[in-house]
Amino acid sequence: MSVLIDGLQYANWSEEIFRQMRAGGVDAVHVTITYHETFRETVLQIERWNRWFEQFPDLIFQGRTAADVKLAQETGRTAIFFGSQNPSCIEDDIGLVEILHTLGLRFMQLTYNNQSLLATGCYEDDDAGLTRMGREVVAEMNRVGMVVDMSHSGERSTLEAIEHSTRPIAITHANPANWHAALRNKSDTVLKALGETGGMLGFSVYPHHLKGGSGCTLQDFCEMIARTADVMGINQIGIGTDLCQDQPDSIVEWMRVGRWTKRIDYGEGSAAAPGFPEMPKWFVDNRDFGNIRAGLRAVGISDADVDAVMGENWLRFFETSFSGVPATGDATARGAE
Repeated sequence: MSVLIDGLQYANWSEEIFRQMRAGGVDAVHVTITYHETFRETVLQIERWNRWFEQFPDLIFQGRTAADVKLAQETGRTAIFFGSQNPSCIEDDIGLVEILHTLGLRFMQLTYNNQSLLATGCYEDDDAGLTRMGREVVAEMNRVGMVVDMSHSGERSTLEAIEHSTRPIAITHANPANWHAALRNKSDTVLKALGETGGMLGFSVYPHHLKGGSGCTLQDFCEMIARTADVMGINQIGIGTDLCQDQPDSIVEWMRVGRWTKRIDYGEGSAAAPGFPEMPKWFVDNRDFGNIRAGLRAVGISDADVDAVMGENWLRFFETSFSGVPATGDATARGAE
């Protein structure tokens, strides 16, 4: 049986959602546990997850290696892989990269829309690329086995991360800009570079990233995926829904504003629509992955390639991404384990 993996979610977690994951056959999810939180605040989020793992051991467990995806499938559970959407969790201390990896963090974005200590976000006017610290942190992430995620980063920063990283990077939740010109979506230049270096793109169903927003049709979404496969290769694409299920609007305000401004920043929204947008009718929760699978088949993608997009590609990426580089290994070879 093929695996089902979601490249990113940030839901208001509950037993109901965990049971929906099982009903939808979701074997693994990359879960955002932190945005603007400091290291200590991130540890508190890990403590919350530890309680959920204790409460619902028949539904979820913490994933650390690709083998945990197969374990999840064999035991009828969902493996939860931790990620950060900002480098705030490492503060200004590169040593915290290894510590957070030890605690289970497997993905970290170098920016969240704004300029960070590491790189430039997609909402800045000027993209200066990777900073000096950014280059050092990317190398450290490569060493310990933490995925460089450039979902919210600017174009130059993303291309430099692809070039500088000795392992393939990921854009866990975004779509092509030529389909929908959102600041968060990615150019063909980025997508081609990502595909040529073995990186992964997770297609987002978050309405601000969709052509037509909440009214985007399943056919349009799946046709976009088929076209992107021609640009990047069928083996370099997956799903990264960016599902923010059951979150109150106060959370989207925290995501956009954090502690960096006193004013309200509407990000991809607007003063007229400041909260979370309504999801498209064909994807509301984790029970709806079957709609995407059926939609991909309907636009002419083969069963084997549908399996690749729905999870097999992410699983292969996990296999080469989550382990550290041995002390005697060649850290200069892309994809070194």
